[in-house]
Amino acid sequence: MAGLLGDLADLVLPAPCAGCAAERVPLRYGVCAACAAGLEALRPFRRAPEPASSGLPACVAVGAYEGPMRGALLAYKEKGRHRLAQPLGSLLAVAVTRLAPRNRPVTLVPVPSTAAAARERHGDHMLRLAAHTVRRLRAAGWEADISPQLEALPRPDSTSLSVAGRRAAAEDSLRIRRARIGVPRRTAPRKGTLVVVDDIVTTGATLAAVTRRLEEAKMQVDGAAVLAATQLRGTSTSGFGGFPPDGTEKVNLGHLVSRTRGDAGASAR
Repeated sequence: MAGLLGDLADLVLPAPCAGCAAERVPLRYGVCAACAAGLEALRPFRRAPEPASSGLPACVAVGAYEGPMRGALLAYKEKGRHRLAQPLGSLLAVAVTRLAPRNRPVTLVPVPSTAAAARERHGDHMLRLAAHTVRRLRAAGWEADISPQLEALPRPDSTSLSVAGRRAAAEDSLRIRRARIGVPRRTAPRKGTLVVVDDIVTTGATLAAVTRRLEEAKMQVDGAAVLAATQLRGTSTSGFGGFPPDGTEKVNLGHLVSRTRGDAGASAR
């Protein structure tokens, strides 16, 4: 029944491509063949913002915050296209593999949304995304799990803040989750690789703040993985281009973005 309802929704309610908005595609897939091919062709790269926030861990981004990646992220976060969590989570899994050896357990700590943001977006978008990332990692042979250790308090809009201001606002808004009455306190992440995951990195202030909070709780962060990296105005493109970290080869996790119907050979994977 669920599959039938999904097919009917795709037939009656096609939507613009989340990547380019130029083509109407079935809801279950979300992006056109060209955007799917572009997203899957991305090579994760090391991202070091200029200037880098103090305490920022090694950071790997799937791609630049532009083109189909920007469109897909905005559609997922701001336009309620929640089905995009699956293909975006698969892309994020590739970035995680740059930081997590296959022979060690990996624990993902998603950057939390504030309660207001979660209500507006009908759920914590990073927690949902991390869940799909873990599913893809497990399917590819990693021992992976999620540990939502943090909660986010209300914070000011960071668009007008300096790098120092962003860092201070991020640190003030994060805290380790408290145990509720009658509910055992969450255990610390198991031994292995601990990776913070987020959707976008700009200055790295949020990732640095999350790392600081976790390390204050005796949790060692091994790195951060994000879907997209922005470039600050007036900075160079050094360390930003789409090149693989340390010259490593692309990790094959299979098809990451579902093809549209009839696109069996649309993109080289």
